[in-house]
Amino acid sequence: MARRAQLATVAVALIFTATTLAQEKPTPFPVVSTVDQPTIAGRPVELDAQGKLLPWPMPGNIGYSYSSHFLSQWTILWDQYNRQRLYYFHCCFDFDRTTYELIPDKTWANSTAYLRAMLQGFVERLYPYTGDDRTLTFLEDFVDYELENGRTPADYAWARVPYPSADPGARHYRGWSSQGKDYVEPHVVGEDGYAYLRLYEMTGNTKYLQAAILCADALVKNYKRGDETHSPWPVRCYARDGRTEGAPMGPYSANVIEPIMLFDELLRLRQGDVSGYARVRQLAWQWFKTYPLTNNLWVGYFEDVVPSMGNMNQVIPLEFARYVLLHPEKDPQWKEHARQLIAWVKTTPKWPKYIVHGATVTTEQGDGISFCCNLPNQCCDSHTARLAAVEALYFAKTGDPEYREAAFRSFNWVTYFQGLPGGAHAPFGENQWWFTDQFADGPRRLMDAFWAIPEWATADESHLLGSSSVVTKISYGKGSVTYSTFDAESNDVLRLNFSPESVSANGRPLPQRKVLDQPGFIFDESTGVLRIRHDGARAIDIQGRSESAPPLYVTFDDPHLAAGTELNGSYPSGLIDWPQHEGKIGAPGGKFGTFNLVPADPAARELQFSFPNPRVFVGVDVYNGGTSEANIAVHTDGAPDVSMTLKAGELRRLRTGWSAASSRISIAFTHGDGLRFDNLAYVHE
Repeated sequence: MARRAQLATVAVALIFTATTLAQEKPTPFPVVSTVDQPTIAGRPVELDAQGKLLPWPMPGNIGYSYSSHFLSQWTILWDQYNRQRLYYFHCCFDFDRTTYELIPDKTWANSTAYLRAMLQGFVERLYPYTGDDRTLTFLEDFVDYELENGRTPADYAWARVPYPSADPGARHYRGWSSQGKDYVEPHVVGEDGYAYLRLYEMTGNTKYLQAAILCADALVKNYKRGDETHSPWPVRCYARDGRTEGAPMGPYSANVIEPIMLFDELLRLRQGDVSGYARVRQLAWQWFKTYPLTNNLWVGYFEDVVPSMGNMNQVIPLEFARYVLLHPEKDPQWKEHARQLIAWVKTTPKWPKYIVHGATVTTEQGDGISFCCNLPNQCCDSHTARLAAVEALYFAKTGDPEYREAAFRSFNWVTYFQGLPGGAHAPFGENQWWFTDQFADGPRRLMDAFWAIPEWATADESHLLGSSSVVTKISYGKGSVTYSTFDAESNDVLRLNFSPESVSANGRPLPQRKVLDQPGFIFDESTGVLRIRHDGARAIDIQGRSESAPPLYVTFDDPHLAAGTELNGSYPSGLIDWPQHEGKIGAPGGKFGTFNLVPADPAARELQFSFPNPRVFVGVDVYNGGTSEANIAVHTDGAPDVSMTLKAGELRRLRTGWSAASSRISIAFTHGDGLRFDNLAYVHE
């Protein structure tokens, strides 16, 4: 998140650059403002009958809109990974507004630390949802690079722990020189250590376990008793000896929950210095309850902010609230604390909040006069996603409908930022975006929506939405889901497009129950939501009957072709043949946040393609960007034609219902001058 704060080499302090108005008039701003603008991130809003915000891009389908958001962000990440266009050592980027090709920002500091942990959290949720092994390939490669190029020397006081940032474009991370050189941020050591540990659980690779233990050992070694102005670990210190002298360094950070999470997990696994972790964990917990949890001094998180006891942020209190909602056994006052912290974030006068068609939108930090970030509906979707996630989890624990409604509207606001919307940008100008927020932190918190409220997930697909354990392996089949968890004891939640006839753990049937106070499962036939509790077993097998297998998708992003490229021959290789002058790659536009397919000839009335090896054509997503209704008709030999009508500006998912494989497909349309196609779905026969 290297962008918010003071550049030590610049004479004019840009500590919390906010709106132009906030800079020109350093006076208190309205804490909560109603900003019912007609667009969000440049995209027209969709409202219900009460004038409340609906999700983008398919307002009548929550599951599609939410999932298309995080799947779009993953699609862009995977594309850049394959092309190595945005290397690990660039944190920010711009994009060409015509071609949508990404351009690394080579002038801004690289916020390596938070990105590690946030990407791990995203993939930990994304892999079980999709079953896509590429997500693990991406994450391991990312973390491996940073383990090799971004840790402190072994003879330092803070030994073999991750540096939090790097100079622009630096391939080896040693901290951002504007803040000093060769420093660490201990709360990030805890945050990254926890991410390493969870990656070990995901993969079984012990090098990640050892990296996590080194982080925990450094936290134990450098622990000091805190007080009102000194936390157990400083917000920033020199790595060699732990000194905090100098303006960029600082003795206080309220963010001890990240080290506590690392200690908790190592203690649970009984790995490393168990007695040392338990001792320091208890001392840090006591300090946290005595000070930040009592006085709401929520300072000391961001890696590019000069330490200040006046600049508050919402990350620390909301991450703590999320922690106790997921682990209420850690805090007897979990309900009270979570509710109080949600309320504090929504009412604090330290930064502005906005009500956008009933959705609460929060910025990230401020001191009551200056704040980050810019005007509403332009930026910073990750912070509103965090607030919504905590409110959704609070509803899941308490059943309070007020929090469900609040989460729903705020998540809806977040969906308008999927892909690369032209009307959104980071607060330091229209030529900068942040990887941390758009492609890691925001998506991982949006995925909490399905875990907390599984009825929001798509009803016509099967997905594992959340688990109290890391999921190590998963496979989706026709009327089946099989997966393994790291922990033998786990509570899992899925939404299925079939009714389970059997649910087993390690080959033994689990009984259907009304309450999961012991191993078994609950299935709600009306919603398709399946909840499972298993003790002493890791391998789960769900079997039922379904007419269709999970489809595979052609996204027109992988492999990448430049916008405007006509398809001619095989694309993707060996899968689909395209006649010349039929279709071409379209830049993100309309209601598609990623690359898509458009007719090569705007006057065309038909689009054809063929499977060299016959496949079952399941369907495609279609957007009508024209000014009138478009009629769509899909044909293949030996199956009934399928048709639908699309209103102007409407996005719908066309499904054929075909069960037999075919070779040639034609999609005929009228008034199709603005049609776009994406997510072409197929299955093997």
